[in-house]
Amino acid sequence: MAKKLMKGCEAIGEAAIQAGCRLFFGYPITPQNEIPEYMSGRLPQVGGVFLQAESEVAASNMLYGAAGAGCRCFTSSSSPGISLMAEAMSYIAASELPVVFVNIMRAGPGLGGILPSQADYRQATKGGGHGDYRLLVLAPSTVQEAADLTMEAFDLADKYRSPVMVLGDGLIGQMMEPVEFKRHIEPEDLPSKPWATTGAHGRAPNIINSLYLNPEDLEKHNWDLARKFQSMASEVRHETYLADEKLDVLIVAYGTVARIARTSIDALREKGLKVGLFRPVTLYPYPSEALARTVELADKVLVTELNTGQMLDDVRAVVAGRRPVEFFGRAGGMIMSAEELAENVERVAAVPA
Repeated sequence: MAKKLMKGCEAIGEAAIQAGCRLFFGYPITPQNEIPEYMSGRLPQVGGVFLQAESEVAASNMLYGAAGAGCRCFTSSSSPGISLMAEAMSYIAASELPVVFVNIMRAGPGLGGILPSQADYRQATKGGGHGDYRLLVLAPSTVQEAADLTMEAFDLADKYRSPVMVLGDGLIGQMMEPVEFKRHIEPEDLPSKPWATTGAHGRAPNIINSLYLNPEDLEKHNWDLARKFQSMASEVRHETYLADEKLDVLIVAYGTVARIARTSIDALREKGLKVGLFRPVTLYPYPSEALARTVELADKVLVTELNTGQMLDDVRAVVAGRRPVEFFGRAGGMIMSAEELAENVERVAAVPA
């Protein structure tokens, strides 16, 4: 398929269709409304079903039923809407169902505002719902990557029988870039799901459940899930930019901010300052080992996010005091410029170690 100029939200929707998804359940909330809008027009063209539920709570429970029947399905929302889906996420994870959630983050907390933010990092990576569960979280930084990671999210959800989240922000969702869809999957070509509640005859009934009244059974289930979540470490991904040499400052950033950081790094290097970038692509599992190796090359570390400091905790845990770790962020929908970020890198570089 030739490259096509698309908004990030539209590219995510088309990627889901190319991945063999034919069911979308959701509820409108900015700044991700272009995803359900796109799906409402596109899914009927491929024999799929778009359903605008009466609420995010209803939509997320529809996903439980559709995934339980073995269908590839997904939803998208933004920050407060994802919070409303958190209970169902826990049920879906506990019942070992493959569902893709897309969160195009807006500014918070509370109702906040519709401008871009990265304020849902903790919600996504530490479990937004109740109980012992994790989400595999993918963080794109370009529209092309948003499409690629959305397709991959469906494969990973099926592989682990677990919910997967694609975590973007309003900039990723609204910007337009050329996109190429590199794979196409028809639903009938997907591997069978022998665990699904398809009503097939000649076998014992399949039961999908998250309720265990016997505490011994529930403990065993919790440890089985924990081992599965730990096995997701094999999916860890990251990217570096000019970070394979001795550095004055290492910037750690993901998503949109990583794009800004690249521009800042190029300008700073022209001034003679050795600066590099470490970008986590998977936020869970976090690329801790790779970051620890990269940090060894740097005198100082600057974490930068569109929030008041959420990934900062994970970076500090990895660095464990071996290097100074500073933070620079913008919040409430404000976005730092490349010049502003560069000034903060220079500030950090100038502080005696």
